Amino acid sequence: MGSLLGGSVVRVFRAAPLEMIEAWTNGQPEAPASNFGTPLAGSASSVRSLSLVRPAAPRLALVAGGALTLAGCGSSQSTLEPASPASKDIAHLWWVMFIGATIVFAVVVVLLLAAILRRGSRADAPVREESRFGRTLVFTGGALVPLVVLVGLFVLILQTLPSTSQARGRAALTVDVVGRQWFWDVRYEGRKLVTANEIHIPVGAAVQARVTSEDVIHSLWIPALNRKIDTIPGKTSAITLRASHAGTFRGQCAEFCGLQHANMALLVVAEPPAAFRAWLARETRPVAAPASALARRGQAVFLGSGCSGCHTVSGTGANGKVGPDLTHFGSRRTIGAVTETNTRDLLGGWILDPQHVKPGNRMPGFRLSGPELRGLTAYLESLK
Repeated sequence: MGSLLGGSVVRVFRAAPLEMIEAWTNGQPEAPASNFGTPLAGSASSVRSLSLVRPAAPRLALVAGGALTLAGCGSSQSTLEPASPASKDIAHLWWVMFIGATIVFAVVVVLLLAAILRRGSRADAPVREESRFGRTLVFTGGALVPLVVLVGLFVLILQTLPSTSQARGRAALTVDVVGRQWFWDVRYEGRKLVTANEIHIPVGAAVQARVTSEDVIHSLWIPALNRKIDTIPGKTSAITLRASHAGTFRGQCAEFCGLQHANMALLVVAEPPAAFRAWLARETRPVAAPASALARRGQAVFLGSGCSGCHTVSGTGANGKVGPDLTHFGSRRTIGAVTETNTRDLLGGWILDPQHVKPGNRMPGFRLSGPELRGLTAYLESLK
């Protein structure tokens, strides 16, 4: 089914509360306002209002540049904020290479400046023959020192490889991760548990992540926990995830895989063993029947509007395999592979026009009335 709305109105669905979306879909004449108080309809007044707050291009460039600079200082997806033994070794190797490269660069710049200044101050001096000291300096700095540095780095890399490779012996937990355009399927071995874009693991335990792809080559990278690993169709590879402490760590597809490559992310939630076991017990339980009339109406919409042809909800007639499994969707933190936070308002905007939020994904927009949309979001959020 096609999208209900197009143009400028759709652009605010991500920010507009669900009640405002419902009012607009029900055909009320008054268009909802954005968070900035600007009318959504394409009237002349709205255009004038928007033009008044449009920043100048140079100012926008400065703000964007500053934001990009600050973004590199640290985040939940930083190699320099390790949360596992493997990532600590990778960070250590990075710092050694960075400091070494900085020292070499500084020495080269100093020598270059010294040569320029010395030659400029003695432009008229007679040319002297090369000294033995000069030849020794060139040989030491140009051949011997680089050889020692490269051999040292090679040895350090060899020492780092075992910690980043798949751990020997039986893992405490095995998780199968399948890359698909553009989300991640996650299954827990030996359990009837399927989720998407989230991996829950117990702190301190060696978790084997077996990865593959169902369409094109992807690359799973969780910087805080380990190195990158390619997911290749028809081939299964493995990597060990062992979190040193509790936390939520962002992962990302690190191999260009199409239009929404940048929005193909996932979260790894490391929990204390007791909390992990409780989560595991909740996720393996069958989904309870809708408790409210609104949620029951939403379930009917879900099963009758085409959602069940692409998604699975265990215990119902929905068994589609095109999109992510939604059995315990309400307990997940994000929508669209960490594209949006999982809230009722943002979910409503996603259902009406997912192509605006994540262009190119396989989910079409749905033509729903306000009550149908409210019921569907209530049903999906109740799947916990």
